[in-house]
Amino acid sequence: MNGIKTDTIVRTVILVLALFNQALAIAGKGTLDIAESDIYQTCTLVVTVMSAIWSWWKNNSITKEAIAADETLIELKGEK
Repeated sequence: MNGIKTDTIVRTVILVLALFNQALAIAGKGTLDIAESDIYQTCTLVVTVMSAIWSWWKNNSITKEAIAADETLIELKGEK
């Protein structure tokens, strides 16, 4: 996905949640009770779903223009 690695996204989300959790602790509020493995699994799932959708969209012609382009390509290759 555009060169961004899953691990980078997961580490960034964990950092943001850790900073937010620290700010809550300093303010005397209740802290977040989230396990690091839960965050990793959730982020990995989101990235996997996004990658699957992007791959499906990229490799399948679903717009009128893309279908017309596919038909033109088939005609140019002489496959029809």
